[in-house]
Amino acid sequence: MAGGSPHGDDDLITDINVTPLVDVVLVLLIILMVTATAIVSKTIPMELPKAATGEQIPATLAVSIDHSGNIFLDTIPVTPEELRTRVRAARDVDEDLRAVIAADGRVAHANVVQVIDILRQEHITKFAINVRPEEIGR
Repeated sequence: MAGGSPHGDDDLITDINVTPLVDVVLVLLIILMVTATAIVSKTIPMELPKAATGEQIPATLAVSIDHSGNIFLDTIPVTPEELRTRVRAARDVDEDLRAVIAADGRVAHANVVQVIDILRQEHITKFAINVRPEEIGR
């Protein structure tokens, strides 16, 4: 047989060469170690100094409407008038207040419009409507 022993006593190879496997595992280990240290370095607890010119992150209200038309402000059930009062109070604290509206797909359109009207009447012009992205390929 070509490449075989000149004496004709070729045995079957029963060993598995694990060198390539060890190489791959070591490379993966190095990648894991590098990314783990990068992640940990971003989460080091520290007390940051205050700056007079620092940028404040605007507050965001979470308004939800369930399938029955019940309104929730940050998971607390509220009436439309309570929503108006709480939005007004939050707006007095932060003029750049934003809102995210999440409505059940079965809720009447009028309920969503009512919440949007309350927000706009209280001068909340930056709001988003929360949706679930459609799966590609369906």
